[in-house]
Amino acid sequence: MVKGYEIIDAHCHIYPDKIAERAVHGTDTFYDIVSKHKGTFKDLVSQKESSGIDKFVVQSVATTPHQVKSINEFVAREIDLYGDFLIGLGTLHQNSETMKEDVLHLIELGLKGVKLHPDIQNFKIDEERYFEIYELCQKHNLPILMHTGDFRYDNSNPNRLIPVLETFKDLKIIGAHFGGWSIYEDASKKLNKYENLFVDCSSSFYALKKPVAKEIINRYGVDRVLFGSDYPMWDAGEELNYFFSLNLSREENEKILSKNVKALLKF
Repeated sequence: MVKGYEIIDAHCHIYPDKIAERAVHGTDTFYDIVSKHKGTFKDLVSQKESSGIDKFVVQSVATTPHQVKSINEFVAREIDLYGDFLIGLGTLHQNSETMKEDVLHLIELGLKGVKLHPDIQNFKIDEERYFEIYELCQKHNLPILMHTGDFRYDNSNPNRLIPVLETFKDLKIIGAHFGGWSIYEDASKKLNKYENLFVDCSSSFYALKKPVAKEIINRYGVDRVLFGSDYPMWDAGEELNYFFSLNLSREENEKILSKNVKALLKF
């Protein structure tokens, strides 16, 4: 707890120790950055201790269908061992031939939603052949944390996300990176009217001046914004310090730092 707030980091990636270095390197290469942390559970604990953050929403991404089961069981296992400060999301893969079973399995594991990364998983989110994912998540009240936006690709930009939001109006989607990584302002102007879209602020602050970040938050409305660091890419404590420097009201801070994500993921 920092400054009297309960703080939940709504966007964190963790990996098994034996593959963490390779997984982090792959993400670094994809985004041409150098991550600040290791992506292991032990390293995430150090983030908790140094930042004062109370809970972390953790997930990983399946790059092939056969990874789905093992990744979801890994996340669930970490929560079983250390569940006092972890909340887990499952993953799905768009080309799985057992989508219904995958969804039921992650629910049985106690995971609270689904993480998708259309750019790394390489699919256009508005293609109808992938609508089964949204149908099942909507049916089972599973929010989707989705990587959104990339100036280099056209898989999850607003033109792709809008048809999904309009077709699946009861499906709650968390658009990572203010709804559009690298196209933050444009995305917020196009997406802010969709009430079934929430956004997190992960991997955004490094690229935004403070007045712009605050304007984007106000554009979406504080009831639909979540705090997230995108660990291990960024340091959670540094992201939190930036957030506090925006000088939002106490009520606004409470919503973004914990209340919104708790209501959305129902924990």
